[in-house]
Amino acid sequence: MYQRIYKIEDEPEESLFLFGARQTGKTTLIRQRFPKAVFIDLLQSEIFTSLQNNPERLRQQVKALPTGTTVIIDEIQQLPVLLNEIHWLISNCGTRFILCGSSARKLKRSGVNTLGGRALPCNLFPLVSREVDDFDIHKAVNNGMLPKIYTSTASRRLLQAYVDIYLKEEIKAEALVRNLASFTRFLETAAMADGEIVNYQNIASDCGVSANTAKEYFNILIDTLIGYMIPPYTKSQKRKMVQASRFYFFDVGIVNYLLRRRELTPGTPEYGHAFEHLVIQEIIAYNGYTHKDLRISYWRTYTGQEVDVVLGDAEVAIEIKSTDNIESRHLKGLKAFSQDFPTARLIAVSLDPFDRKTDAGIEIMNVHRFFDAMWDDKII
Repeated sequence: MYQRIYKIEDEPEESLFLFGARQTGKTTLIRQRFPKAVFIDLLQSEIFTSLQNNPERLRQQVKALPTGTTVIIDEIQQLPVLLNEIHWLISNCGTRFILCGSSARKLKRSGVNTLGGRALPCNLFPLVSREVDDFDIHKAVNNGMLPKIYTSTASRRLLQAYVDIYLKEEIKAEALVRNLASFTRFLETAAMADGEIVNYQNIASDCGVSANTAKEYFNILIDTLIGYMIPPYTKSQKRKMVQASRFYFFDVGIVNYLLRRRELTPGTPEYGHAFEHLVIQEIIAYNGYTHKDLRISYWRTYTGQEVDVVLGDAEVAIEIKSTDNIESRHLKGLKAFSQDFPTARLIAVSLDPFDRKTDAGIEIMNVHRFFDAMWDDKII
């Protein structure tokens, strides 16, 4: 059992929307942290059917509960009409709700009541290094960080099942796309573009759809919490900057499966790509759990100089390399960045076992020590 770092029980005494991709552990977390809450699971067919036919039954049930009872509704996107009843109960009875789901898309697109700011949005991410005893960076790079998959000896079969279930439950069941076959091809193409600058026209051509359709497919992945975009950092008085965003799937294990990567080993380009993804994945989770609301971006000039991650307003620049021997050639992007932003903290994250600081002021940090420093709030 993992001890999740997210202290959801410490959130303000208000209602919450807890979102996260499937199998990140939402249900386990809330059952552990709110053992006395009333739990309503909309994946149970009899409960779903009863509330679908008579949404007012939720009001009747909650009003009969003792004052101060917390009510958890799992998979709220399955029955958005309940939000009208929830709104009324929050406003008139002061009931605290925790609403869980694996997709915000249905709520966004159906024009339902979104509670007018009466529920705080929260996110649960895949596992992070601090939640895992004896964290193994190579296992994480290969398997990803979904709780059931990270330690499994059958990780590939579980990842296959995950992708198939995702396609069935999130895409086909909700009728989000008309052509499931083209969307399946798009998923593979998007995996090849993972961590790269998004070019909708090129991706559309590769999977046989229009550029507008490709853009909508990306929006589906983002709204169903399967991926996210990292925007460019474009402030510069000296250089012409790339303006397009980069796309990442929410977990590196999904990318490995879609690209048919097997047994990634350090020193290969495939390992390098997965290693970079994993580090960015952990930074995203850190930003979410600490509520720092940092701007996370990347920096790239039209001449090809780049930095993988920029935190805040050029406060920290991070280059990610899977090498175990950082050399000057690995630091060109950080050196270029420092010319434009001389006050920025410069960090190279790698497998290099020796932490040190170069004459140019670049901190070279082993990935384990970088993760530890980040969770101890010593990076920014």
